[in-house]
Amino acid sequence: MSQHFNDFTQIERHLDSLGLFHMDMGLHRMRCALSALGLARPPFVTVQILGTNGKGSTAAFLSSLCAAHGLRTGLYTSPHFVSPTERIRVDGQPWPQELWAPQASKVMNAAPDLTYFEFLTVLGLLAFAQEQVDVAILEAGLGGSHDATTAVSADVLCFAPIAMDHKDVLGPTLAAIAADKAGAIRSAAPVCSARQFPQAARALEAAAQAQKAALIWADAANASLELGLLGPHQKNNAGLALACWQQLALMLDKNPYDLQLQRQGLAQAFIPGRMQYVPATDSLPPLLLDGAHNPHGMAALTKALQQAGHQPAAAVFSCLGDKDWQTAAGMLKKQLGAVPIFVPTLHNPRAARAEDIVRFFNATSPATVQAVPEPQNAPAPDPQAAQSTLPPSLAQALAQATAIARSNAKGQPVLITGSLYLLAEFFSLYPACLSPAVSAQGRKAHE
Repeated sequence: MSQHFNDFTQIERHLDSLGLFHMDMGLHRMRCALSALGLARPPFVTVQILGTNGKGSTAAFLSSLCAAHGLRTGLYTSPHFVSPTERIRVDGQPWPQELWAPQASKVMNAAPDLTYFEFLTVLGLLAFAQEQVDVAILEAGLGGSHDATTAVSADVLCFAPIAMDHKDVLGPTLAAIAADKAGAIRSAAPVCSARQFPQAARALEAAAQAQKAALIWADAANASLELGLLGPHQKNNAGLALACWQQLALMLDKNPYDLQLQRQGLAQAFIPGRMQYVPATDSLPPLLLDGAHNPHGMAALTKALQQAGHQPAAAVFSCLGDKDWQTAAGMLKKQLGAVPIFVPTLHNPRAARAEDIVRFFNATSPATVQAVPEPQNAPAPDPQAAQSTLPPSLAQALAQATAIARSNAKGQPVLITGSLYLLAEFFSLYPACLSPAVSAQGRKAHE
């Protein structure tokens, strides 16, 4: 029986019914869906971005490089902050929700048993085909061997740094995690990689050799280049995107060494929630938003804070319980010292308990960390904002951190970090902060 979506709301309802975090490993469903829809070998050049930290930033740099060279570009990333439309972008803009229903109906009729991530992956490919993109950049969700994006033929693979993450799914050691991610190398398509830990490097080398694929090790981008994303670690992500671009350009009949267009592409890259500065408003102090959620990501954040040469006035931190949050939290606490930290309840079934986070923070240091209760009628920091869209505990955390920042004459920002899902709760109240223009203003103010 044919199934048909009439509007975007019905699609959202279907996605909600699938469960955001439900996983069913294996590529059989994806392969059947792609075969039925003629997408196993898409009608555009395809890049798959894998790794643990820096996937989104690398994808953003690469997408911007493609756009600077006049290519129509599709970008598929995850997670989203406010709307699923953020995951499927064409020429830098979310694919309009009014276009979703016909293509989502095709996905549903071809493969009604797809998971949340699989459904959106196939939908993104259909969208890119409809929009006749020249190149599509697909960010893997989890792992590599069994990730939905691995069911698609790839022309170039790109590996951001691989670190400990998703141990319960991918394996208990870095070698096991790297082997799973390296399992995405499935043909002789060139493989570009950032510099890796030795165990991860060995896994990539073995997989590339088995498939007779060229393995290109990327160096950090030149320090003289202006980058649209802040933090010293972004030089590595930009360098990886440049290495990938040089492979892509040859496939797309573009000059791989046009330095002016490369500079333009790297300078215009944007992705929210990665060392993102937001300028002060009437209701909020300056903010620094970063989704550091594991030790590798937290190391990049703390290094960036040290390089900036100042401390935040206050911080808001929460995290998922299935990450190595204790190590990341310890690194953050060491960096912040006596800076007040507020821990709201993260509204996510995988969230670590706020009380456990506070207990960990305060176990071996002065009690500068507070759990934020969840009162029935907590005031939002901005009285003009739609209060119903922000969980009360985060509202109160922002209010308390704002009060501290306002009393600080140095104009230091409030840091919000620990999980992209915490940032999603913030962006749900302040969606304007998802704008590249707002981020550019914040970057200039920071500089």
